[in-house]
Amino acid sequence: MNAHGYTASERESRDEWLDASGLAQARGIRERRISSEELVRGYLARIERRNPALQAFVEVAYRRAPRWARAKDALTRKSRNLPPFHGVPLGIKDMGLVRGFRAQFGARSLRYLWPPFDDYSVRALRRAGFVMIGKLATSEVGAMPVTEPDIHPPTRNPWNLDHTPGGSSGGSAAAVAAGLLPLAHGSDGGGSVRIPAALCGLFGFKPSRGRIRNAYGRDDARLLYTCGAITRNVDDAAAMLDVMNNAERPALTFRLALLQPVPRLRVRFSASSPFGEVDREHVAAMQRVVSVLEQLGHAIEEASGISGTIDDFLPLWQVLVASAPLFRSKVQPVTRWLIDGARGRKAAAVAELHDLAEAKVDAAFADADIWVSPTTLVPAPRIGAWRSLPPSAAFTAAAGLAGFTAPFNITGQPACSLPAGLSSQGLPIGVQLVARRGEDGMLLAVARAVEEALSLNLRPPSGPDHGGAEVC
Repeated sequence: MNAHGYTASERESRDEWLDASGLAQARGIRERRISSEELVRGYLARIERRNPALQAFVEVAYRRAPRWARAKDALTRKSRNLPPFHGVPLGIKDMGLVRGFRAQFGARSLRYLWPPFDDYSVRALRRAGFVMIGKLATSEVGAMPVTEPDIHPPTRNPWNLDHTPGGSSGGSAAAVAAGLLPLAHGSDGGGSVRIPAALCGLFGFKPSRGRIRNAYGRDDARLLYTCGAITRNVDDAAAMLDVMNNAERPALTFRLALLQPVPRLRVRFSASSPFGEVDREHVAAMQRVVSVLEQLGHAIEEASGISGTIDDFLPLWQVLVASAPLFRSKVQPVTRWLIDGARGRKAAAVAELHDLAEAKVDAAFADADIWVSPTTLVPAPRIGAWRSLPPSAAFTAAAGLAGFTAPFNITGQPACSLPAGLSSQGLPIGVQLVARRGEDGMLLAVARAVEEALSLNLRPPSGPDHGGAEVC
């Protein structure tokens, strides 16, 4: 018997449930083979042991979450009409607004923001039956693709604590990869779901612009960011996206789309980038995925890549970051540099720049059905790799992580990152798949076919267990 009251065999059984998918956990709860409270308490124990080293969670509902889980279990006994993720634990990226939790956005000036309501994405996830157990780390207002804000120590990659899990949804990916959650909420404005998913060996999906209702109620035809899912498999992501879906009457749910036959598709691939040389192991991982698609019967063609420079994306990003309600004097140097760069930019001029950049991406994508590339140009950088650089140099270095992902935030196309193996250094490598606007279901179906063919089940080595965590 251990300190938590479990025998060795009981703990092994419980840990099997903690390592199961979100959908499997939901089935187990409905069939009363595991309770929501058991899952929640199991994850809270793991978080207490592992989070101090990882810094994936910035706030944890240690006292409240078991109570919420007990309420789910009481409903399980009374009703058979349960939502799809009834009783399953979930973490929300700390750019989401969750009633009863702080919304810090990784920023010192927002450390004491307590929203009295849920944002639209969180409302949908709560209706789906999830138990919200905590908030997950992000870079300052999501500005950088690493999760190293000033408000807490850097978030670390469970595969190697010396390396970043990426960003800005770095806490979400680190938590899922480390087994602290079955799946997690994220958001993606330049690759912020796909990059950390790739660096942590997970599946990350960014839906088409407008397919998921904007969390803050913004309705902008050129909006760069959307909420998305970070999971261990495609099925969980499809189910999570279904509950967040904003289409009034979709022809098919995402999960049903996974069951539809995929026609022969035009697949273009490229590992060419104007943002630098691509790591050879990332190119090899992309080629493995391309080979799978060819074996599945799709027409394969190598492309020359997407033309452009960092200046195509930078003004759009500057304006987006500057729209955050921050005190300029309290932000990190890169964030301040981005805010300053937005000064004097007229909305009409920024819209024109957006449309020109979108036209470049569309020209490269052409008549393809699927576009394949590495998710990132380079492996996960070491923690603090860019901290000593001047802001402009740090942002330019970030292009090595976001150079393949950001173009599809400009176009609003659905895009995902699939785990495609490990590097010689033992770090995960992701491959990006992109589809036409609105073809989210088809993209998920293709991703699932590749996932099945690769048959990977990447799990990091056991991490350190020590320390405490913030209680709420």
